[in-house]
Amino acid sequence: MTDIDSMVEQQIREHESRLLYLDELLERARNGRQEGPEAAELSEQLATLARERDRLAKLVEQFRHRPRQDWRVEDIRQAGPMGVWDAVAQQLEKLVQRMER
Repeated sequence: MTDIDSMVEQQIREHESRLLYLDELLERARNGRQEGPEAAELSEQLATLARERDRLAKLVEQFRHRPRQDWRVEDIRQAGPMGVWDAVAQQLEKLVQRMER
């Protein structure tokens, strides 16, 4: 395996790991659904974050199927949507905290 292959594999594993974390948070949020005045707002936020998760999952799938010769070291170093993953995870964490109170 070449250095770039190794870097690509690592990048994909990182994306998959973050996707699993988002899935866990979404499950916790779904299990913590509430009744009352905040329920509609929380449900709407959850739906928005679930759509964002789905969009990111599609990116991971594209990464998986991207031919190795199309990857460049610069692409890997930019880390794709890692910043977006972190932002979505933070929003989900806050949502879960609100729902689990």
